[in-house]
Amino acid sequence: MIAALNPIALRLGGLEIHWYGVIIACGVLLAVWLATREANARGIGEDHIINLVLWALPFALIGARLYYVAFEWPYYSAHPDQIIAIWNGGIAIYGALIASVIVFLIYCRVKWLPAWLVLDIAAPTVMIAQSIGRWGNFMNQEPSGPRPR
Repeated sequence: MIAALNPIALRLGGLEIHWYGVIIACGVLLAVWLATREANARGIGEDHIINLVLWALPFALIGARLYYVAFEWPYYSAHPDQIIAIWNGGIAIYGALIASVIVFLIYCRVKWLPAWLVLDIAAPTVMIAQSIGRWGNFMNQEPSGPRPR
């Protein structure tokens, strides 16, 4: 028998706070902190990073869900009421990245920011957040590879 990890970090009454969400939030917060420091050092200003994150995060969540639903369409076409049920699981980082890049490009164009410079600031921190977020997958017992028998 293999010991299982508890994916619930904390219970507050009927509210369950999952490790997955806590870990991803920590990764995002660290990425934002690092990006704001680098933005200040490069003369962009941290306000642009904060604004960009505030715009990108909701669209990233929507994009992540849409991407997941698109690739699981046989199920969701039969259960359309489950399409928005993100609390039941099912997001994909690829959809989040696609949506974030679109928001990023629009934001840089509207604010007249050099996209390559902002990308130089943001890309490494996104990878750091992704690396930390993978531990959320571990806590959900979702690592890739063969399962023990």
